Amino acid sequence: MCRIFAGQDPERFRMVTRRVRLSGHSTSVCLEAAFWNALEEIAAMQGVSLGRFLSKLHDEVLARGVERRNFAGLLRCACLTYAQEVKGHRPCVEELEREARTDFAAVAAAGLPARIPAAVTTPEKERETA
Repeated sequence: MCRIFAGQDPERFRMVTRRVRLSGHSTSVCLEAAFWNALEEIAAMQGVSLGRFLSKLHDEVLARGVERRNFAGLLRCACLTYAQEVKGHRPCVEELEREARTDFAAVAAAGLPARIPAAVTTPEKERETA
């Protein structure tokens, strides 16, 4: 029974630290590679860069008064929510797409690019996510 879990490619659970800008402050977030892949998929589905998605999510969490000390944990749970409740469920995907058009409308109105190219991975396996 555990073979499906134990037999995973070790690359999926390799820890990856990325530099991100949240509320104007540069910080590091450390997650397993599989979570970064899921977050990139979520951001792409919404038509924005990963950095822009993370910044928006962070701002919304702060606006709700949620404690921000465990942002990495929030990101993991966001990936789990995506996998369990959104991916493969067309009504949920449509709702997220609708919200993205509204939430990121200011980006388009300002003439800013919706996608910002990801920076190159540094030798320490850190990556700047702008």
